[in-house]
Amino acid sequence: MPPGINRRWLLAKRPEGTVEAAQFRWAEAPIPSPAPGQALVRNLWLSFHPTAILAMSASESDGGTPIGDVVMGETASQVVESRLPGFEPGDLVESFAGWEDYSTIDGQGFIPARKFPPDIPPNLALGVFGVTGMAAYFGVLEVGRPQPGERVVVSAAAGGVGSIAAQVAKIRGARVIGIAGGPEKCDWLRREAGLDGVIDHRSEDVGRRLDELCPQGIDVYFDNTGGPLLDDALGRLRPSGRVVVCGGTSRYAAAKPPPGPANYLNLAMVNGRMEGVLARDYLPRFPEAVRALRKWLDSGQLKSKEDTVVGLENAPTAFARLFTSANVGKQLLKIADPSLPFRPGA
Repeated sequence: MPPGINRRWLLAKRPEGTVEAAQFRWAEAPIPSPAPGQALVRNLWLSFHPTAILAMSASESDGGTPIGDVVMGETASQVVESRLPGFEPGDLVESFAGWEDYSTIDGQGFIPARKFPPDIPPNLALGVFGVTGMAAYFGVLEVGRPQPGERVVVSAAAGGVGSIAAQVAKIRGARVIGIAGGPEKCDWLRREAGLDGVIDHRSEDVGRRLDELCPQGIDVYFDNTGGPLLDDALGRLRPSGRVVVCGGTSRYAAAKPPPGPANYLNLAMVNGRMEGVLARDYLPRFPEAVRALRKWLDSGQLKSKEDTVVGLENAPTAFARLFTSANVGKQLLKIADPSLPFRPGA
């Protein structure tokens, strides 16, 4: 990277049904200086979430990213210069910043900026210990609340959130069935994550396989996709069954909203519950989740699966992988390694 140059990705036009390279524009600008109440950070890793397309697609009047602005997302970064109380040069932080080499942050965002210790690698700070892991942990334990022996089904089970949610439910003693697309994902769920059953929605009849694997019905459905898979699960809920609404990848990039679930009235018939989970609502309890997840990761009970692309120039390609189901595990992009001490342009 030339000294003093900040490489960045700008939003060129709004997505309409698909994610394409033409929607982003590569640009260079001077490295910014932090204003009072800001810190200058060097971005090391980018985390990609399917929900980011909502900000790209929405009009500016509806809170969408302005055309020509840098694309924003969750990042693991290193503080270079700080005028933000509580943050010092060299600190490693998880924050909301840009698809660029350097960003100025004010500590705010979907999740406020938080420091992570040097013994936690940046990739894990964004994955298992980031927003992804928090959504999975609290979605399973606080919303789904599986009991030992109950049947838990997780859609997009080989994705970032789904892979952790499925394993957390398994650790808590549930019988876990994962739904994923393709042999590679399904093989990982069987061999590494140790799930009790796996359904390949690309090659198998999901409804028929759910009937085979959960003949008495589903106690908890952790939904990352919405669409037909949600309908399949709603129609098979057991009495007092729970649906955890975490995501809707089937509709994020859709040109027009798909029909709503047809089987939702089954919630009334089985006295079921359907509830959303938003990680930031549990912010005060993040340290609790990190301690538990770290213990399980260190013991080998929990496996971290990541899909890493290298190079800032490949950010749009990495993001698009989420919408073609190409990623196996948490989709990340590595820009650089942390360094101490650090100077802009070094």
